[in-house]
Amino acid sequence: MVNSKYFLLGLKSLAGGRSPAVALATSFIALGAIFKHSGFNLEQSVASSLFTYALPGQLVMTESYLIGASLVNIFISVWLVNFRFYPMTVALMPALQHKNQPRWKYYISCHFLAVSSWLIMKEGYKKIDKRFRLDYWIGIGSGTLTSAVLSTTFGYLISDYLSNDLMIALGIVNPVYFLCMMIGAMTNIKTTVAIVVGGILGPIFYLFTPEWSILISGFIGGSLAFLIKEKK
Repeated sequence: MVNSKYFLLGLKSLAGGRSPAVALATSFIALGAIFKHSGFNLEQSVASSLFTYALPGQLVMTESYLIGASLVNIFISVWLVNFRFYPMTVALMPALQHKNQPRWKYYISCHFLAVSSWLIMKEGYKKIDKRFRLDYWIGIGSGTLTSAVLSTTFGYLISDYLSNDLMIALGIVNPVYFLCMMIGAMTNIKTTVAIVVGGILGPIFYLFTPEWSILISGFIGGSLAFLIKEKK
């Protein structure tokens, strides 16, 4: 069973103005409105956020569907866009693993991975007993997923009252917040190198290969940071 104490602690970590969950909700409101204007019904829109729960991937899915792309092409496109989850999982799993936790919890918790929940967990996991970090993570993930689904529903229902400019503004809140969080995380040489190098190379590679620019620049910046030895 999930430990209720640490599950609730995870939920409580979503509260407050600094929580990425707030930015996440605003972006999913915009996504719900986009679904409505793209011709999806409410059930399809809610199902997308409930089962996919990856805003960039959902946008790619919507655009690909509207231009008549095949199911295989949509699958590959969404998979490539969501490739970021692989390194995020590698970075997070060592903090969650404990021999006393049953395997089914890990299977369930995989679906909760998102930039917002990942940021909250990475910021607060050291304060949690390692035996219960997975329960804490499930609390965070349950809260952010619920927020995404409810925000998608809300955005869909009020879409007729949202101007295009407002929808764009809501949509970019989450990436802007994530950028601010990354800048705030520049407290050591490794993190600073990864962010600065990736930020500089991203626009350069975009000129030559827009589709792969983020992945390539992030890989180079992260690899350089990994090779740096910090003074102890």
